[in-house]
Order: sequence, then structure tokens, then C-alpha cells
Amino acid sequence: MRVQACLLNYKTAPLTLRALDALVPEVRALGGARICVVDNDSQDGSFEALKGGVAERGVGELVDVLQSGRNGGYGFGNNVALRHALASPSPPEYCWLVNSDAFVEPGALAALVHYLDLHPEVGIASGYVHGTDGSPHTAAFTFPSVWSEIEGSARFGPISRLLAARRVARAVPERSTDDVDWVSGASMMIRRSVLERVGLFDETFFLYFEETDLCRRARAAGFRIAFVREASVAHLHGASTGVGNLKRRTPGYLFDSRRHYFLKHHGRPYLWAANVARGLGLASFRVRRRLQGKADPDYQRALTDFVAHCLKHP
Repeated sequence: MRVQACLLNYKTAPLTLRALDALVPEVRALGGARICVVDNDSQDGSFEALKGGVAERGVGELVDVLQSGRNGGYGFGNNVALRHALASPSPPEYCWLVNSDAFVEPGALAALVHYLDLHPEVGIASGYVHGTDGSPHTAAFTFPSVWSEIEGSARFGPISRLLAARRVARAVPERSTDDVDWVSGASMMIRRSVLERVGLFDETFFLYFEETDLCRRARAAGFRIAFVREASVAHLHGASTGVGNLKRRTPGYLFDSRRHYFLKHHGRPYLWAANVARGLGLASFRVRRRLQGKADPDYQRALTDFVAHCLKHP
């Protein structure tokens, strides 16, 4: 088997089946590929709907539908699919993770495989991610740091220009490149040797930062991370989590994941330096907006929630 594509579902069975419909032609065109759909214990009839959808489409020979047993988050659910792939009699060379709200476009699978075949030093690759309206989404990133915490929270032009090189979200590359720190999990192809060398997703992350962590571990092991411009995917950003909605408060699991990432890779003193940087940035943003007489467009009570989380989890 060359590729196993992995779709993770949580209470979005219609979207997942739509994503499956886009995947099947790609898998058939490549040959030597399969799809694994994992329901992350939705408990809303999703598992039965997915099995029924696969049967109705007549693609049972290409698609396995698994139940995770509990909702352990993004990394946990995808690890169910990855373990299934690695335990098969013919483990795939590549595992391709695709979000349930991402719809791959013709040639995306072939482009990723071709790039990885030509560049054995690349361990993980993603592609061009855009909205269903055609607007580009960020898919290539720089690792988070104290400096990016200041830049991202202050939202102040002079600071952003000064720290442009430290900004987490990079401009969408115009061509394929392997000079990125980490890539979007909306469409992420992972070489099997990466998983065998550095392990699967860290399941401490419930949601967010898990792909950042995996890419960091892969880079530390000597692999490069690539953005493949020709591999295009349409993405309904935040369709499953709603985190992209500015009227929704930042969920605690995002704060938890951020904390675990900084602790794991930088240690407690660095974590607190990042916390201070973010807190000061949020405070300066809030003061600026009030002086300007403008409504705060940030998440509700962003600064209060962040400080409360830091004090609760020192």
C-alpha cells in the first residue's frame, strides 16, 4: 500500500461523507491506496451514518470505518487511523490526514506523493488550503515563540512589522518549498518512517498544537517539512470547532494545548515568559481599542480568560 488517507469525524457525518466523495476518485486514480474513516465517539449516530454512507456508495473495498471508543481529541482519533495503517500486512509509505471539513481537489494526492517521492529528506508535507470561496488560508507556519506571542496578541502595526519574521502565520508561498517549520493538519501527508522514528501524535493535546508538536519532533529527527503548492484543498475553517467565530470565547483546551507545547519544548521559565508577553499584548490591545472608542473584536473576555487559565495552571 502506498497511501492510507485518514478522515476523522466528530458529529459531522454529512461533511465527512462529502470529504470522502472528494477523496475516493483521488485514491482510485493513484492505485495502491485506501481510506480509513474514524468516528471519534460522536454518539449521535455518526458511526452508523458513515458505515451506511460507505455501503451506499459501494466503496467498501477502499474504505474502512472505525470507532475510536472515546473522544480523546484530534491526535487521539487520528492515532487510531495511523495505528490501523501501521498494523496492516502492507503498511503504507505515506499517511494522508484530511480534515472532515476539507475537500481535496483533483491531483492533490498525486502531487503530494510525487513531491515526497522526489524529496526523501521531507518527512511531512501539506498543500495549498483555501476557502470554498477561493480565499487562501494559511497553511505554512513558523514555530510559536515569546516573540510571536507579543506580535499575535498586541495586533499593533509597528510591532507586527518589527517581528514579521517571528509571526506564526506565514504568507502563502507562491511555489512549493520545504523551508517551513510546520504545516496545516487540514491536509497533512506523513512519511511512515517519521512515525516509526518519532512516534504518533502526542495525545496530551486535545485539539490544536498537535501538528505543531509532530512537525517539531520530525524536524528534530532530521526531516524537513514541505508546502506543496500544487496539492489544493478547499477548507471550511472551524466548521467542527467554531473557534474561528470571534463571538465565541476561547475554549480551555486551546489554552491547555498552548501550555503543554511551551512546557514540552521550552520549559517552565520560557512558558511564563510567553505568558507575560501574551498578557501584555492582550492588555495593550484592549486599552488601545477602548481609547479608540471601538468595540472589541477579540474573543469575549480574552484577557480575563487567559489570565485565569495561567493562574489556575502555573
